[in-house]
Amino acid sequence: MQLIFFPASGEAKPTIVSLVAMAIYELDPVEGIAVAAVGEPGQRRFFLLATGSGRTLTLGCEKSQIQALIVRLHEMLEAQQVEAPEPSIETESNSGPTIGEPEWQIGEMGLGYHEARRMFVLVASQGAVGEQPADQPGTLPGDAPSVRFWLSQDQVIAFSRQAEAVLSAGRPLCPRCGLPMDPAGHPCPVMNGARPIF
Repeated sequence: MQLIFFPASGEAKPTIVSLVAMAIYELDPVEGIAVAAVGEPGQRRFFLLATGSGRTLTLGCEKSQIQALIVRLHEMLEAQQVEAPEPSIETESNSGPTIGEPEWQIGEMGLGYHEARRMFVLVASQGAVGEQPADQPGTLPGDAPSVRFWLSQDQVIAFSRQAEAVLSAGRPLCPRCGLPMDPAGHPCPVMNGARPIF
């Protein structure tokens, strides 16, 4: 099985990495996984929270990484022909998770699907993909901390909905240009006679 790794914004393109080549910590299975945000809209810090295998993890991440992860999750759910059920009242009324001090900042995230186990695997690594050894292309440096989260289809659906709810609680988007609007004002390029910047 292979994973597609997508780095933080502004870095290299997604990289295909072999799953078996990684020295990694396992949360198998994941008991709970969620995204949390702290701070005012426009200046929020984002975290990936997970429990499993008798351990609780808090990892720092970027909003763009969560956005890319949600897009990829939707693509993989569609590829596996998994239809999401209607959200339950319990899911909608669930309170936010408790945030601890992050152990490290996620440099890149990868996502794959294990056919035999019928489970999704999310990998978070602190280090970015750097120069690869000539005899081991497509592997990650062994000294970077990494965690592999094993998720069922139901957990992926619930996580995707929860993460989308956290992202949508940020700054509202301008209906004219699509850029985030601050409470103090918004220099809309459309209102200034310019084209929207996307």
